Amino acid sequence: MDLLKERLATVSDLDSASSVLSWDQQTYMPAGGVAGRAEQRATLNRLSHEILASTEIAQLLDAAGEPEPGTDTAAIIRLTRREHERATKLPSRLVAEISRATTLAEPAWEQARAASDFPMFAPHLEKILGLQREAVEHLGYEDHPYDALLDRYEPGSRKARLETMFDDLKRGTADMVRGTSAHSEEVREAPLHGKFDELKQEEFGRMISTSFGYDWDRGRQDRAVHPFCINFGGPGDVRMTTRFDPDWLSPALFATLHETGHALYEQGVDPAYSRTPISGGASLGLHESQSRLWENVVGRSLPFWRHFYPRLQKAFPETLGSADLETFYRAVNAARPSEIRVEADELTYNLHVALRFELEVALIEGSLTVSDLPDAWNAKMKEHIGIVPKNDADGVLQDSHWAIGYFGYFPTYTMGNILSLQLFDAALEAQPGIFDDMEHGEFGVLLGWLRENVHRHGKKYEPDDLIERATGRPLDVQPYLRYLGEKFGALYGIS
Repeated sequence: MDLLKERLATVSDLDSASSVLSWDQQTYMPAGGVAGRAEQRATLNRLSHEILASTEIAQLLDAAGEPEPGTDTAAIIRLTRREHERATKLPSRLVAEISRATTLAEPAWEQARAASDFPMFAPHLEKILGLQREAVEHLGYEDHPYDALLDRYEPGSRKARLETMFDDLKRGTADMVRGTSAHSEEVREAPLHGKFDELKQEEFGRMISTSFGYDWDRGRQDRAVHPFCINFGGPGDVRMTTRFDPDWLSPALFATLHETGHALYEQGVDPAYSRTPISGGASLGLHESQSRLWENVVGRSLPFWRHFYPRLQKAFPETLGSADLETFYRAVNAARPSEIRVEADELTYNLHVALRFELEVALIEGSLTVSDLPDAWNAKMKEHIGIVPKNDADGVLQDSHWAIGYFGYFPTYTMGNILSLQLFDAALEAQPGIFDDMEHGEFGVLLGWLRENVHRHGKKYEPDDLIERATGRPLDVQPYLRYLGEKFGALYGIS
């Protein structure tokens, strides 16, 4: 077992080194480094894959036998067997090609987005899509090719299950979306627009991250085109990025809260799991539950702003001085159709995710071509959101996920929304004073419950098992629908 752990630690180190290079590329690397960086990451990812797929790993797994169920050792063996099986199905050549293609595609996507020029990015997406389809055929699937890609982010989940989930959400929110769409939101959102000094925005965001419990001795925040959180092998180095708009408060503020949620999860994993397969979040759905919980359930709540709004007004007196607490609370919860997913309100956000889910399923199964993607995107936006993007930058090019090969990732955002309420309700049942704490800027009790019931376990348990352990039931859409109904019913006077 010791030798197996040693080999797995090497895999973790190689993956962490690749992650550091990815972080550097998205934050500080000069444009001239892209070609070299593509080869560097391809080499590291190939080496990591070759170790996982090796005969030695197979022999060490056989020698390990069947450890006592429920132990850390049993979890390591279970996860390693899964990754070994996956690795043996994928040729090293393909792993390196995917890494190289996505490293080259990301800066191409940034340039195409800046120019609102989809044809500039299309050849890269064609390449990535072809590689993803090849990976699917190597991995195999029972019901649908999309399942093979989804499994890497949400183990055990299937396309059919997601279709049911999205159908339930569409039906459950349809009347609310119609009820809020009758209102004009420009006046309601006015407090969020004005002059917001970037340095003061950064200071305010850092203050909230600190209040939530983010440890700056084990992390940092930088700027990126698309905000993200990343860690390197364990909870000792967990970094965030954000972006700023000097004329609009929301992008940096809520991106910071969102990424802080991710970072709190990673910083809360048991340090003993570092450099093992158990380190990190149990699934992307659970990871997104943490980011969406802190961003929305906490960060858009009235108790939260009762404490923090006076501080925000003090930071921006000229812009916010005349807007009272209730006005600002309504502004951060304004519901309106939006072109941009990361700027969408809680009612329509999942419609953006459903759109992407449907499109990437069609791309993977071959019923949609890359050349037809912009038109298909606009048609889906009209169908789901009721608006058509004015250009590709605000449409098909707005997300980085497909550029970095993240096919199967998008549905985890909606799973995270659902789980955010399920977990928050369980925490509130155990600790009824959480809302009172929030009014005083105290979040230790909430974070403590999440650390005990979710964070510290890392990947020790399967996602569905961890959800049931923490909340007493499997993923359930009803608490989330109830939350949306109560919140927006009160804000808009709808039933």
